[in-house]
Amino acid sequence: MNNTFNWYSTLIKPSWAPPAFLFGPVWTFLYILIAISYGKVFILAFQKRIGLLIILPFILNLIFNLIFSPIQFGLQNNILAAVDIILILITLIWAMIAIFPIAPWITYIQIPYLLWVSFATALQITVTYLNL
Repeated sequence: MNNTFNWYSTLIKPSWAPPAFLFGPVWTFLYILIAISYGKVFILAFQKRIGLLIILPFILNLIFNLIFSPIQFGLQNNILAAVDIILILITLIWAMIAIFPIAPWITYIQIPYLLWVSFATALQITVTYLNL
């Protein structure tokens, strides 16, 4: 873990990068929203009230979200991490659009996640570029 922190601290970051201590509380809050909303989506799918095309972006988003840290900090690969976070953003937007007609509140509860992932995408792309 210390090696990971040392590696990340050596990367060139833009002046607008938030302090490292901010990521933990933000992601804790977001994971609570994700658990509530995605939990409801999976219940709807289990009850066969929504089809595969609606649940698919949620599944993909979770996968891409879960592999980000291993890519970024385990592999220490900024380029793959940038590709992954773009996929997180795309699948999140897809998920929000797909679920809106069925449960608009799930789309609304994703807005903080969308805002943070949009910011994190810009940050990751910038960090990747600065460290080529």
